[in-house]
Amino acid sequence: MPIKDYVAHDGVALAELVRKGEVSAAELAEEALKRIEKHNPTLNAVVTDMADQGRRIARDIDAGDKAAPFAGVPFLLKDIMGDFEGVATQYGSRLAAGNPAAQHSTLTQRFLASGLVPLGKTNVPEFGLLPVSESNLYGPARNPWNPDHTPGGSSGGSAAAVAAGIVPLAHANDGGGSIRIPASSSGLVGLKPSRARIPQGPVIGDAMSGLTADLVVSRTVRDTAVALDIAAGPEPGDPYFAPHHEGIWSDDVGVAPGSLRIGFTTRTIGGEPVDPECVAAVENTAKLLESLGHHVEEASPTIDNDTMQQAFMAIWATGVAQQISLQELLFGKTPNQGDLEPLTLGLAERGRQVTGADYLNAVAMLQVMARTVAQWHDEYDLWLTPTLGEPPLRVGTIDVNESDPEKAFAPVLNYVAFTPVQNATGQPAISLPLHWTPDGLPVGVHFAARQGDEATLIRLASQLEEAQPWINRHPPIWD
Repeated sequence: MPIKDYVAHDGVALAELVRKGEVSAAELAEEALKRIEKHNPTLNAVVTDMADQGRRIARDIDAGDKAAPFAGVPFLLKDIMGDFEGVATQYGSRLAAGNPAAQHSTLTQRFLASGLVPLGKTNVPEFGLLPVSESNLYGPARNPWNPDHTPGGSSGGSAAAVAAGIVPLAHANDGGGSIRIPASSSGLVGLKPSRARIPQGPVIGDAMSGLTADLVVSRTVRDTAVALDIAAGPEPGDPYFAPHHEGIWSDDVGVAPGSLRIGFTTRTIGGEPVDPECVAAVENTAKLLESLGHHVEEASPTIDNDTMQQAFMAIWATGVAQQISLQELLFGKTPNQGDLEPLTLGLAERGRQVTGADYLNAVAMLQVMARTVAQWHDEYDLWLTPTLGEPPLRVGTIDVNESDPEKAFAPVLNYVAFTPVQNATGQPAISLPLHWTPDGLPVGVHFAARQGDEATLIRLASQLEEAQPWINRHPPIWD
């Protein structure tokens, strides 16, 4: 019989029930599908139905070995880089719509080997360009804490589904904050791993010179740690890979991190103030950290914000132009009128104006910044900031039909002032749900660690999860 307390369990716990024979993978799949049917009309989180594929995979798990760490756990793939053979990965774009993937991505293969059961693909902005999940193809994903607000982006559909209890964890990726932004907006755990920790093959070596990384959004630190265990590790042909890690990250859950030296700030890199609720989130977390024995003081690495933004935009806009040309290369599709949103076209045009020398100079600028931040971490183990400069935005804040990128992004420059730094430097970073506004919207706090040091993030996150639990905080749209 289906379990009545499905949503009380994280992915690790559900897999344990499957191994003990207390519930089947097929029953768990039906539990998740019922919740998609119930909540998706409001949330618009799941945009591609994979129920048939998921049911088949669940039956195979029930008939076979159930030793995998996530055996039988319902799951969702993101509609960006979540390639599943025979199912279209549409990138939230009419241009990319309808092209079935020729093969599983390497990461999808690893998700399947871990026992995860994909039941659909999740809502994204076109080509993952926005910190919200709104597109002309799919319409907006909505936040289960308040549907008038975004669950964030670009992994917003995944975050909305996990926050609402549809699945315990879901695929996400991050090129400027797209794991951590929706984690903050939706009250979840969101870890961006170190650069090249997770391979992007077999087609992609790296995306936008290593700005992007994949993993999941989840409700618990241990689900995130186990997901890192199963997803991490190079594959043959990778252009480079992250520093080697001895052991498995799930062993770091519950391990005391020791007394850490943590620098924090409540202002953007450019010195601008942020929303008072984001300030309160950091200040309250700093007090909690001190009570746990950590040394916390106001300190930040020296970063030239204007240089970072210019370099990041040059790489980002060139990546948009490349995504469009890749559709023609792979599928013979050239854009027709209406195939692309005006904002995407504006960014692509900006990217086409970037010369090869400009691009390499932008990469070099970010590499210099990475060395500066790495030197700062000689003194500080972690950097604490708000994840975002504001609580979750209202749906429609960004106009995808505005072709001028400056005008379109003007309302959100301070909103996403923190997360792109670690995409530029390659460091791991995590958003944790440690604060809520008086009207019930989640506000994440953000920790960045040294390159390759996910272990410290997981140990500290686990300590904070125990000290100030969030697992029993549920949105109005739940279960």
